[in-house]
Amino acid sequence: MTQEADTLRTPEAVRERASELYALAEAGALEGWTLHPERLPAAADYVAETVRSNYPELDVPFHARWRHFVIGGADRWAVLARNAPFADAAARARAAFDLAIASVLLDAGAGAAWRYRDATGAMLSRSEGLAIASLEMFAAGRFSAQRDPLRADAARLAALDAAEIATAMQAGPGNPLLGLEGRAALLRRLGGAVAASPAIFARADTPRPGGLYDYLAAQAEGGALPARAILVALLHHLGPIWPGRESLHGIPLGDCWRHPSIRRPDATDGLIPFHKLSQWLAYSLIEPLQEAGIRVTGIDALTGLPEYRNGGLFLDLGVIAPRDLAAIARTHDAANPFIVEWRALTVALLDRIAPLIRERLGVAAEDFPLAKVLEGGTWSAGRRIARERRADGGPPLAIRSDGTVF
Repeated sequence: MTQEADTLRTPEAVRERASELYALAEAGALEGWTLHPERLPAAADYVAETVRSNYPELDVPFHARWRHFVIGGADRWAVLARNAPFADAAARARAAFDLAIASVLLDAGAGAAWRYRDATGAMLSRSEGLAIASLEMFAAGRFSAQRDPLRADAARLAALDAAEIATAMQAGPGNPLLGLEGRAALLRRLGGAVAASPAIFARADTPRPGGLYDYLAAQAEGGALPARAILVALLHHLGPIWPGRESLHGIPLGDCWRHPSIRRPDATDGLIPFHKLSQWLAYSLIEPLQEAGIRVTGIDALTGLPEYRNGGLFLDLGVIAPRDLAAIARTHDAANPFIVEWRALTVALLDRIAPLIRERLGVAAEDFPLAKVLEGGTWSAGRRIARERRADGGPPLAIRSDGTVF
């Protein structure tokens, strides 16, 4: 029974089941969407142009939370870490894990209205605003139960409430932040999950999310760790944090949804996983591992991220189109098959556009993995086209957010 749940807690399941819905779209048999693959080359042109504009030397970093800590050319995390008295590389990696995990879990869409004024007086929004807000919370010791502020402790996380998050993120009636209670509840559940698994999270310290570094470092063979292992560890050991979602034999499945066209002769029938935030987190943990001397391999085992920037790119450029144009004006639940199909098509199309982008840039897959395609890249191009098409730069579809999906 556990094995059935385990099959859904892998990047292979994301890619395989998304491809099944893509095949239906190719056959013109997907209920909510039509596919226009003849427009994919033009989309690749648009993305390649965006990459060259952002990175003229093609020195694209990985798609990771760390990019959002760089504001105006200044890397806020690098400065904070450089001035911190970490005992060794492992201590720095644990702190980086603490920050990345908490920050990514606070990273669901903020909404178009929310703004954050940082310590320098800069006014930020969306992903950058959420990132800097979480970094400043971390630097101030808001996640710490120790005298050392640069850490996140299970006990402290488990005690966070929405009012404290709202204060730290300057949210209120005049500055609404979507999914505020959901974000706070997610961090509380993170604290509970970490405290409940000391064998994973307390190998070298008291229970903290950063303890996952020691667990993963112990899995490295010859100094190398597959990226897939990062995601699988996150899905297995942080699975209990995801609220009110699908479960199988009592095992929570996280970012996993139902679609009637996914057919299996077992209990996984009808289920399609995406694991967007978990994969975003897995991408974000690669650099701390590398900085600690662990070589991360097989990065392309992870999939593209099915969220509104990547998905919006394909919708805005006409690679996919809703059968019912009125759907654009409606607000949808994440569980709606229409949204499930959109996300599946996004995963499959990211795999298909990546080689076209590399071809236009003249780079090889081993030098330009999907993590760079996303960063350079489809995510940036999705944001760019959104700004060109809509005054607020928002996504092309409205989705009800509980602060834990998008």
